[in-house]
Amino acid sequence: MSEDTPTAVVLSIYIITFLIGFPNSVLAICSCIRKIRSKPLPIDLFMLNLVVSDLIFLTYLPVKMKEAADNMVWNMPYILCHFNLFTFFLPLYSSSQFLAAISVERYVCVAFPVKYKSPRRFTYTILVCVAIWMLIIIIAGLTYKAVYTGSDETENITNHIEPSRCYNNFTAVQLKGLLKMRLAVMAIFFCIPLIICCFCYINAIRILLKLPLIKRCRRLRVIGLTLGTLLVFTVCFAPYNASHIVGYIREENPKWRTKVLMLTTLNACFDPIIFYCISWEMRNAIKICVKRFLQLFNCLK
Repeated sequence: MSEDTPTAVVLSIYIITFLIGFPNSVLAICSCIRKIRSKPLPIDLFMLNLVVSDLIFLTYLPVKMKEAADNMVWNMPYILCHFNLFTFFLPLYSSSQFLAAISVERYVCVAFPVKYKSPRRFTYTILVCVAIWMLIIIIAGLTYKAVYTGSDETENITNHIEPSRCYNNFTAVQLKGLLKMRLAVMAIFFCIPLIICCFCYINAIRILLKLPLIKRCRRLRVIGLTLGTLLVFTVCFAPYNASHIVGYIREENPKWRTKVLMLTTLNACFDPIIFYCISWEMRNAIKICVKRFLQLFNCLK
C-alpha cells in the first residue's frame, strides 16, 4: 500500500462493510430460501446466487482485515493468499453478472409479462446461473495461471527486499499476462453487464411510466433497484476497472490500485438496497427486525 493511504482507513472500510453486509446477506439468503421453497420465481434464484457471492466475499473479509492491520504485509499462511484470487476478487465479478441477469429479468417482467410467466423460464434461469459460474471459474483459472507463470512460488511470496505481500509482486512475464487478463475481465465483467443494466432499467422505467394502472410503490421499487445497481457499478466497480485500463496502457501495476480496490468492498453494503427492492420477504424481515430492536430498546430504557 502506498504510504499516503492510512491503514486505519482500509481497516475501517473492511469492518464497516462486514458489519453491514454480513447480517443483511444472512437475512437475504434466509428470505431467498424460504421463498424458493414456497413459490420460486426466476429472480429469486438470481438473488440467491448474488447473496451467495456476497457471503463468499464477506467470509474471506476478516483475512483482508488481518492483512490491513499488518500494514498490508502478509503474515498469514501463504495458502490463504492463493484463495485470495478466488474468494476476494471473483465474487466481485460474479456480482456484476448476476446484477445484469436481474436487470434482464426485471425488463422481461415489465415488457413481456406473458412470456415471463412461462414455466420454462425457471429452467432457463438455472442454466444461466450455471453458465455464469462456469465462466467465472474459467476466467479464474486463466488469471491464476497468468499470476503464477514465469517464476517459482518463492518469487510470488517475496522479492527478498520488501516484506512478503499477497498478489502484489509480479515478474515482467507475469505482469504482461496479467494486464491482458485484467483488460479482458473488465470487458466481460464490467462493460457488458453495465450496458445490459442501463438498457434494461431505462426501458423498464420508460414502460412503467406509460402504464397509469401500475402502482406508485412498484415504480419506486424499480427506480430504487436501478439506482442501487448503478451505485454499485459507479462507486464500487468503475474506479477499480479504470485501473485495469491505466495499467494496460502504462504496462505497470498502478500504485493507486489498492485505494480503488477498497471501494469494491462496499459492494456488499449496497447490495442490501437491491435485496430490499426485489424481495417482499426481505422487506418484511427487515421490518420485523427493526420492530423487535425498538421493543428491546424500549425495555432497556
